[in-house]
Amino acid sequence: MKEENQDKILISKNNKIVGIINWELMIYLLHNTLKQSSLAFKYIFDNIQEAVCVIDNKGKVVIWNNNAEKLYNIPKTDILEKQLDEFFPNAINMDVLKTKKIIENVYHTPRKGCNIVISAAPIFLNNELIGVVSTDKDVTEMERLSTELKDATRKVKCLERELEKLSSKEHKFVMGKSKIIQHKMKKANLAAKSNASILILGESGTGKEVFARNIHEVSCVEGKFVPVNCSAIPSELFESEFFGYEAGAFTGASKKGKAGYFELAKNGTLFLDEIGELPMSMQSKLLRAIQENRIKRLGSEKYIPVNTRIVSATNQNLEKLIKEKKFRMDLYYRLNVIDIELPPLRERQEDIILFVNFFLKKFNKEYNKKILGIDKDLVNILNSYRWPGNIRELRNVMEQMVVLCSDRVITKDMIPEYIIEDTKTYNIKKFLNKNCNEEIGLREILKNYEKYLIDKALEEEDGNIVKAANRLKIPRSTLHYKLNNYNDDVKNLT
Repeated sequence: MKEENQDKILISKNNKIVGIINWELMIYLLHNTLKQSSLAFKYIFDNIQEAVCVIDNKGKVVIWNNNAEKLYNIPKTDILEKQLDEFFPNAINMDVLKTKKIIENVYHTPRKGCNIVISAAPIFLNNELIGVVSTDKDVTEMERLSTELKDATRKVKCLERELEKLSSKEHKFVMGKSKIIQHKMKKANLAAKSNASILILGESGTGKEVFARNIHEVSCVEGKFVPVNCSAIPSELFESEFFGYEAGAFTGASKKGKAGYFELAKNGTLFLDEIGELPMSMQSKLLRAIQENRIKRLGSEKYIPVNTRIVSATNQNLEKLIKEKKFRMDLYYRLNVIDIELPPLRERQEDIILFVNFFLKKFNKEYNKKILGIDKDLVNILNSYRWPGNIRELRNVMEQMVVLCSDRVITKDMIPEYIIEDTKTYNIKKFLNKNCNEEIGLREILKNYEKYLIDKALEEEDGNIVKAANRLKIPRSTLHYKLNNYNDDVKNLT
């Protein structure tokens, strides 16, 4: 409790006077307290990491901290006591002043290369709006780091995929267990021990690059495996890509120069994929480099020796291209010291289930799934399909089914419809080609096809009559009758 007496103030406590103070001292103490508070207040605002701006209810700037000065390059002396919209016509502070509502996380680019996130809130005193405070956070560095992190993450994932692809365990598994592919592997392993050029033939998607990588690994050379898609290189870039160039060799050339594919594959393997797509104008230059085992960079007179194993691949008939004057015969014989023709997937049916299990395991891990396997009906469909896209198509189908499967087992309902339709058509054609001719007649052809369907249903249902009849959509008695007519032994059928 305070009691005033002329120019003095009595200070009491519990109804007892405990002190006396005059007005001059009181004013001094209050002024000093306010001054200290103001300095502390200013210190706090100037050391906040964000830019802080406070305007009064008329839009006049009353606080503009140090970071606001730095961020917008506007000194306090220029902006304080001035209208904010004179400097920032679209400032969200003015919107908050009108709406009296908080606005958060507005993205703003005040100048090139500077990214800001702004938030603003109204200030109330006794339910009356007295101003607006805003904070501006510079996220330029954060976004740069975020972009670098994304790039680094992408590169890591690419490297992980490459490591997975380069894994010898994977390559050996992907090769398959069928007799025909084992024979090709044996031939490739023998060829890998030499430095002879190898030409890998086969339909698209048969695994020619995987085979080439396996040859590289088995050969135990110390250099790199360098894959090149010949169909993707423009004629005008052939020499710079394959042989490299010196600094300043042409307009736009790197100041440091660049090594070509031959140099990159020195003491290693240069894999020329889609070699049949290489234009004739490039073929002679490639032939010379292979014959001489040396290259010369663009812009240089110095030859660089290159000890490089050449492995090529194509899905085209190079001998036919030679006859059509589209491929050089001398280059063909340089590349084709040893040829390995990979069979299509339809000719190595026993490998299909191996690839299925491999891709199931791979995509389970990649998509964090726990699929246990595929059902028998689906296995039969996959084995019956002709796989025109070969292993690449099977990989695509397995990835699709794993992604879309929500159960523990993939069923035939998950397979793409085009495979079901193609399988039906393909099986009918295969049966007709094998079992029918004009001399038999229509009645016998239909009878043979009916027997084929019954045998197929019984095989797929492990000889179970009831299940086979359900599959064929006929009564069990009808199936028994037809089997008796075909003189089939039904005694051991369940």
